[in-house]
Amino acid sequence: MPIELIANVAVQGILTGLVYGLMALGLSVIFGVVRVVNFAHGEMMTIASYAAIVAFGAWNIDPLLAMVPIAVILFAIGYVLQKALINPFINRPEHSQFILLAAVAIIIANTLLMIFGPDSRNVLVDYALDSLQIGPLLVDKVRVITAGFACLIAAGLFAFFKFTRTGRAIRACADNHLGALVVGLDVKKLYALTFGIGSACVGAAGAMMTLLIDVTPNVGPVFTLQAFVIVIVGGLGSMPGALLGGVLIGLSEALAGLFFVPSAKSMFAVAILILVLLFRPQGLLGRKI
Repeated sequence: MPIELIANVAVQGILTGLVYGLMALGLSVIFGVVRVVNFAHGEMMTIASYAAIVAFGAWNIDPLLAMVPIAVILFAIGYVLQKALINPFINRPEHSQFILLAAVAIIIANTLLMIFGPDSRNVLVDYALDSLQIGPLLVDKVRVITAGFACLIAAGLFAFFKFTRTGRAIRACADNHLGALVVGLDVKKLYALTFGIGSACVGAAGAMMTLLIDVTPNVGPVFTLQAFVIVIVGGLGSMPGALLGGVLIGLSEALAGLFFVPSAKSMFAVAILILVLLFRPQGLLGRKI
């Protein structure tokens, strides 16, 4: 097999993996701070995808432009969801949190099914079939653009948590919940803000994903499982780990589709997960507990 073909497929997988990483970054942020696993993560991403599809179909708005208002809407949904529904379950057993968020996921999926029907949908922009020549590589323009936006959003999120006062307060809540309460931080408000930020990340990823794949109302569990695999591979609560995990999963899926069959890509992603759990249970960039 020509090395140029392998290199092209690998680059495409890495670029797609960066969008996967942005999706998983939202899940990682939420778990790292709130310590709640959002089992409705994929369904929230599906909401964002359908919002981008509606915006493009009704007003011809490019998903990359619609991404900003969609992220704001998802931030509001996440904020309200955490403050009104999830917060009372923070100190309850994990199975109660799972049942609550699984119920939210089922409600979202069935609502989307009633509104949009079971058919798959996507967005076909003018530059969807354009390619960029980078040396011997021929790369899809859409993947380059979406990967670039994913990196910019991730960099902005890192800067927010490191350099802003609110970001440092959120990190303090994640490091020491009791200490944050003692110094007078409004932990419940910061938790809601964190859930909103994580939801905004998945909103941006969902809008971009419409340029890469077809979307159906039942694709939410696939996104959720993929995000879990990426977060566990990268390390629970590690934001750089989420991006690294996304790149690895995207690369493995692309190469599996090239050397084997496209249906084998999930098998290779799970194989990476098993290897990580066997040899580095805390994840590639996770910390030992």
